Amino acid sequence: MATASHHQSLLPRRRFLKSMAKASAIFALPHIIPGSALGRSNTVAPSERIVLGGLGLGGRGTGDLSDFLRNPDVQFVAICDVRKERRLAIKKMADQLSGNQDCAMYRDMHEILGRTDIDAMLIATGDRWHTMASITAARAGKDVYCEKPCSMTIAESRALADTFRKYDRIYQAGTQRRSIGNFIFATGLVAAGKLGKLHTVHANTLPPATSHQWLPGEPEPAKDDVDWDMWLGPCPWRPYNSQYIRGGWRGFFDFHGGGILEWGAHTVDLCQWAAQKDHTTPVEFVPEGSGVHATYADGLKLVMRDEGWMGLGTCSVRYEGDEGWIETGDSGNFAIHPESLRTEQTVFRQAGTDPSTHIRNFLNCIKTRQPANSNADVAARSHVVSHAAYIAWQLGRTLKFNPLTEAFIDDDEANRMRSRALRAPWRL
Repeated sequence: MATASHHQSLLPRRRFLKSMAKASAIFALPHIIPGSALGRSNTVAPSERIVLGGLGLGGRGTGDLSDFLRNPDVQFVAICDVRKERRLAIKKMADQLSGNQDCAMYRDMHEILGRTDIDAMLIATGDRWHTMASITAARAGKDVYCEKPCSMTIAESRALADTFRKYDRIYQAGTQRRSIGNFIFATGLVAAGKLGKLHTVHANTLPPATSHQWLPGEPEPAKDDVDWDMWLGPCPWRPYNSQYIRGGWRGFFDFHGGGILEWGAHTVDLCQWAAQKDHTTPVEFVPEGSGVHATYADGLKLVMRDEGWMGLGTCSVRYEGDEGWIETGDSGNFAIHPESLRTEQTVFRQAGTDPSTHIRNFLNCIKTRQPANSNADVAARSHVVSHAAYIAWQLGRTLKFNPLTEAFIDDDEANRMRSRALRAPWRL
């Protein structure tokens, strides 16, 4: 079966523009969570409801769940988390909305994934778990909406895409900007040739560095309060420290892929999409200060940088052609040249961090079995680009890359960095 990325590589301009129009037509959603979202009424027939479970829902995950529950065809039934306080918080939220006490709680993801009544999983754990949890869910027959970054390595990226293709499951990466108006508008200008021949795309990234140190050990809490061994999952064993579970794991190499990946999961992804490169990657990566400059086989430049942006919001992107350019970010505003390309709508209402339209796209795709906007194939490719860039930055030298094998050319050291050892018993 041909992959989604293969289909997109052959997508003619007319079909691409139609897909852009379709994506831009999904913005209106209700703002009050109806009781029917959790089965309180017969507004949506049970056969039409999507039964949802949650895994690792903290701040971002709780926000995602709220947006899921604004859709009357979603019924949330269970939460799994290694932290008791989060299990209780999500259960309280779900039970209040449903008017009953039916939301089940689990500490072990294998128990929630063993439920045959659950159709899909919302996964919003820390980055270290995203690939492993998503793959395990797919093998259990679940469709998956997973927050980003979707992988910690090139090898995980490839395993993710291959698994979802093998098990024919729907996957949506939480790279929601593919479903948000100003980014759709910018990509549409490129697709329509309004900027002329595209020569450079720019991705807003963060400083890349991570620390190989770890925090000092503290007494471990009771397993039912925090299952530390399960929190670590496939990562190397490290002593417990409460800072990690409060979100302080970012910036540590064991648990985090660095600043290029942190925002590049969104912005490199947007650049790949706008340039119609979802089927491939650059062939060269060159470290430049706190960023990386990459080049595709056809000469297109990808600039990953954390400085020099126009202040249009976080996760900005810029697309430059020989007849014009556009820059936009999470504010919904954009700058454009020539001004004749500006439409009457200069500010888009939906912020770049709002996942509501992206979630609706996922739910629709569960029903149609069509690839989601940020399906596993396209997410894997953009993550591979970000991982390869970080490897080049860490090594401090230019690296040549083969998009077909997703391997570096004549560089054994770089190729060893395409994967990380997984702690037993976890394996891809």
